Amino acid sequence: MVQKPAIPKGTRDFLPGEVARRTYIFNTIRSVFKTYGFAPIETPSFELSTTLLGKYGEEGDRLIFRILNSGEKMKKADLEALQAGNLPRFANSLAEKALRYDLTVPFARFVVQHQNELSFPFKRYQIQPVWRADRPQHGRYQEFYQCDADVIGSDSLFYEVDFVQIFDQVLTKLGIPGFTIKINNRKILSGIAEVSGESERLVDITIAIDKLDKIGEEGVIRELKEKGVSDQAIAVISPLFAISGSNEERLDQMRAFLNSSETGLKGIEELEYVLNQTKELGLERAEVEFDVTLARGLNYYTGAIFEVKVHDVKMGSVCGGGRYDDLTGLFGLSGVSGVGISFGADRIYDVLNELNLYPADTDAMLTLLFANFGEKEAEYCMKLTKKLRLVGVDCEVYPVTAKMQKQFKYADNRRVKFVAIVGESELEKGTIQLKNMESGEQKELTETELHQLFIK
Repeated sequence: MVQKPAIPKGTRDFLPGEVARRTYIFNTIRSVFKTYGFAPIETPSFELSTTLLGKYGEEGDRLIFRILNSGEKMKKADLEALQAGNLPRFANSLAEKALRYDLTVPFARFVVQHQNELSFPFKRYQIQPVWRADRPQHGRYQEFYQCDADVIGSDSLFYEVDFVQIFDQVLTKLGIPGFTIKINNRKILSGIAEVSGESERLVDITIAIDKLDKIGEEGVIRELKEKGVSDQAIAVISPLFAISGSNEERLDQMRAFLNSSETGLKGIEELEYVLNQTKELGLERAEVEFDVTLARGLNYYTGAIFEVKVHDVKMGSVCGGGRYDDLTGLFGLSGVSGVGISFGADRIYDVLNELNLYPADTDAMLTLLFANFGEKEAEYCMKLTKKLRLVGVDCEVYPVTAKMQKQFKYADNRRVKFVAIVGESELEKGTIQLKNMESGEQKELTETELHQLFIK
């Protein structure tokens, strides 16, 4: 029986026009990264499992795609661990490699491995796919692209200010009309845990309050109780869910709340600097909001944390990031601070599709098509395409002689910008009839004029 073709859930095929739209997104992001001095790198699509595991917290580890060992390595499976019920150890013995969960941990590994070849602070950008064994749903895929920019080797808050500007510039260039950059500081969250008397439960507290917009205040309180956070601590934390006002007013409220926490006050100081500098520099379209409930679940964040949401679209965050003070220490290089952000290209792609924000010619697949009127005419057109391709014009000759209606339909389906017509009379005169497929305008050109038109 013939197998029905299918792809795994949480993945997508992209047709040529869709790839053109995605390329537009990637190129826009890449152009802004370059203006801020970031250089490109690439890392393998899979890493050693030991590189990835334990870096994202318990929830993140569950979403890592393992790659099953093959051949003789299968014999190394730890059957004693299986019999003892130690499933994590047994799983590790079966899968020595895993698909990367994000680009940040592989970047930390890259920095440590190549530290003698890099100049610090090192600024890199990276546009590659990542994989997560998450439940597929709207805006959430198992395979998706991240577009990351990171600086490592400096604890200067200049970079946090730059990243807010980068969020604003990229999304403005993409035409997104309204979006909010939410910002918090992990030190503030540590201060909250400290003031509530639950410092040892920082991770549980941050994971719970990060879900406020999804499960509501009651859901957060229920999760905190399930994690063993005391009622007294919950009573201290709960009023923070309702903090409102301007960023300045929110900072003042949190400064009073964290008065007894040196760590928390340090977070307020850092956040205030970023907000003040951002206000001084100005933004094109973004709104910036201090959100004390913004936590981001990744364990490696230690300072500023960011998240960006688009207005009037049912979609989770389209960008995120934050500072991590010692991620490279996990690989033997201690005391190196870093900060980075990530654009979720697939979510941005969905947002631009929903709001119909692509430039009109983004998915045009061919600039120039030569119609085919017969053997002599086609041979002449082939010579023209040779010359035009040498100067970078994408063009082709329709492969067979056919009715013009069929050739123009092909041009429409390919979203061709121009159709060149060379019939018997044009061949005799040495001219080309050029039709603009968008405006319908048609004009007669010489070969030289045609050439000049497309190399301007």
